Amino acid sequence: MQDMGFSCHIPCVKPIFNKTQRQKRLAWAKEKKDWTAAEWSKVMFSDESTFCISFGNQGPRVWRKRGEAQNPHCLKSSVKFPQSVMVCGAMSSAGVDPLCFLRSKVNAAIYQEVLEHLMLPAADQLYGDADFIFQQDLAPAHSAKATSTWFKDHGIPVLNWPANSPDLNPIENLWGIVKRKMRYARPNNAEELKATIRATWALITPEQCHRLIDAMPHCCSNSGKRSPN
Repeated sequence: MQDMGFSCHIPCVKPIFNKTQRQKRLAWAKEKKDWTAAEWSKVMFSDESTFCISFGNQGPRVWRKRGEAQNPHCLKSSVKFPQSVMVCGAMSSAGVDPLCFLRSKVNAAIYQEVLEHLMLPAADQLYGDADFIFQQDLAPAHSAKATSTWFKDHGIPVLNWPANSPDLNPIENLWGIVKRKMRYARPNNAEELKATIRATWALITPEQCHRLIDAMPHCCSNSGKRSPN
């Protein structure tokens, strides 16, 4: 296989789009293709991620050639798995915010508490008095009418975001970095897992965040596709 140009890799995890979602994603990329790195630096990106105590098992590998990371035959679909620890985080080009561990399923009320007690202080630290735009996905708690009202009441604009597109979010790269660094960690319980996540998250540098957000113009000009690994 190696003589034929193939090498063995863990398959990339990528959501599967329907036709409408693909069209809206492309339209979003075209709409944002002229945004500069300076404009993207005003965006505070957010996301939730799940960590399992046994997440070190990354599953089967695939054989692929260079540049084939996003080939459908080299992907495995992303699926939801039983929750162990759910964590919410945010980033800007200036760095990351403190993590928030979520104890229950997030509804609009809980999400607004996270925004009030986590996001606002983090935004003050990352942006000071400068204006910023908040990014979130289209989860029900995020798109609820009450949540939209919360943002309006606080004068915070929200970036429109295409459905089913976590791979466009640069914070996904940070989750990946954290999980790779934790690959050989062996926490015995949820509290040890949380401590390991916090310690690893704290190692992320502003320079890493800046590089990821600087890549957004290229991502949009490439029709919403990040450079292949």
